[in-house]
Amino acid sequence: MCGIVAATARREVSEILLEGLRRLEYRGYDCAGMALIDNEHNLQLHKQQGKVSELEKAQKLQPYFGCTGIAHTRWATHGKPSGVNSHPHISGQRVALVHNGIIENHIALREELVGVGYEFSSATDSEVVVHLLHHQLLAGRSLLQAMQDTVERLEGAYALAAVDVEHPGEVVAARRGSPLVIGVGIGENFLASDQLALRQVTDRFIYLEEGDVVKMTASSLQIFAADGTPVERDQTRIDQALEVVDLGDFDHYMIKEIYEQPRALAATFAVAAEQPVIDDSFGAGAAALFDRVKNVQIVACGTSFHAGLVARHWLEDLAGVACEVEVASEFRYRKRVQHEGTLLVAISQSGETADTLAALRNAAEGEFIGSLVIANVDNSSLVRECDLVFLTQAGAEIGVASTKAFTTQLVALLMLTLALGRRRSLPETRQHEVLSALQKLPDYVQQTLELDAAIQKLSEAFIPKRHALFLGRGIHYPIAMEGALKLKEISYIHAEAYPAGELKHGPLALVDDDMPVVAVAPNDELLEKLRSNLEEVRSRGGELFVFADREANFVNEPRVQVLPMPHCPEVIKPIVYTVALQLLSYHVAVQKGTDVDKPRNLAKSVTVE
Repeated sequence: MCGIVAATARREVSEILLEGLRRLEYRGYDCAGMALIDNEHNLQLHKQQGKVSELEKAQKLQPYFGCTGIAHTRWATHGKPSGVNSHPHISGQRVALVHNGIIENHIALREELVGVGYEFSSATDSEVVVHLLHHQLLAGRSLLQAMQDTVERLEGAYALAAVDVEHPGEVVAARRGSPLVIGVGIGENFLASDQLALRQVTDRFIYLEEGDVVKMTASSLQIFAADGTPVERDQTRIDQALEVVDLGDFDHYMIKEIYEQPRALAATFAVAAEQPVIDDSFGAGAAALFDRVKNVQIVACGTSFHAGLVARHWLEDLAGVACEVEVASEFRYRKRVQHEGTLLVAISQSGETADTLAALRNAAEGEFIGSLVIANVDNSSLVRECDLVFLTQAGAEIGVASTKAFTTQLVALLMLTLALGRRRSLPETRQHEVLSALQKLPDYVQQTLELDAAIQKLSEAFIPKRHALFLGRGIHYPIAMEGALKLKEISYIHAEAYPAGELKHGPLALVDDDMPVVAVAPNDELLEKLRSNLEEVRSRGGELFVFADREANFVNEPRVQVLPMPHCPEVIKPIVYTVALQLLSYHVAVQKGTDVDKPRNLAKSVTVE
């Protein structure tokens, strides 16, 4: 969601802050701002509604410079997108603060602060924090003490960073429920929501823990635990070369990332394939834990939830392991009855998804025999807090609508299925068949990418439409759900998915000549039943777009357009068909002229509830 960047150095930092915000644009935002303490210890502030480019324009028109500063991209929660509601917020013309998260007790705090004379200029929950901080400073506390006292009053989730003109050269910060990482330099220190924002200035990082409060200057760094005691946190060095995240020859990050999938899938499979046993790719202790697994409970949100639904079919069909899948925001708030020997599996692209993280932390002691996270970001909160970890190798994903992160999650989940299945009833010959299919998966995805022009042509029929229906059966129903989600995310066409067998139980009432119906039709045991379902659509005037195995004998007819898909092993078809639906959504969105990489109202990393 929102992005934070902060710096304290012996050099001027305004461009470092702006570059950090540019690198965080993928997270989704609607406002941007920056505060600097200049050489005369004055607080200089720019805040703009809109893109980081608007902030850059303001800085060019009226340049502000300083060696200490904070910057922010805001995704509106309390208060509409506007310059007034954007961060940094200031108090007493001396303190500036940025905040990610939600302060749940902000109404009571606001009333208290108004009672002692503070005036509020914004509708945000965040402004109460800067006034609380200022109030503590007036009582004679240091900037560090003021932050420690302030966070004790806060309920909710936050990542905070603040500067004060009377403590020049200092940045203080705190985190609870929202990520913060320190970038360690030589004669300079940095802070951000995501290490990606700081890769241009350092390769050394410290990941803050829950409740940590930090004071940093250009030459010093102090970290305090929630109880106020000084602590040392491990420093991590990122050795690999800075990943290239420019567009290259592509028009959008989304299409670039769709085309990167053969490489990403091969790299993710290689994590396990290079191990002597699949278990080892999930971390030390995986073998002993997997030996005890009788059931699996998956928690996830959005696209990752769809990955979990696909995995349920694999786990139960191939591995013979009972599996439940639940949206994390629902799972965390209900009373549960768990079966003995249940492994908790959390799926998150960023490893920071607030509801998924809360579901993990909400698990009662002894409720699960262990936890496993499948994520794309090393050292993220979920990665640090789970017992086992499988890191997908998608690489940086900038487009808000997930593509390669989703398909690499599916590879990881299929590897988990093999790891558990080999302990139960999965024959060795079947294990080899699945491994062989995974090995060939990048080639089948490449064949699907070669259908790009045909899919672009097919997408033209969706341009005037306002609604669409996606159908699938069995393991391909979650793929239909993912296809519908992609279309609504980036083209703003209302799209819903249904199991094809449910058509006659309600959705058929929606079908007319203005309702395109997309069907996922692999050549499997449910194919003939699916044909009957599709005939129900055609006989009622619906327009069908069928993504079908080229050996399934679907043909173009009036009001039926068929896209022949590569004939590939059944177990990997969900991944292959996903790529075709990604291309469909992309081309519809491009032709409708929407912001493909940054769709309205959405954020890449959802770090608030």
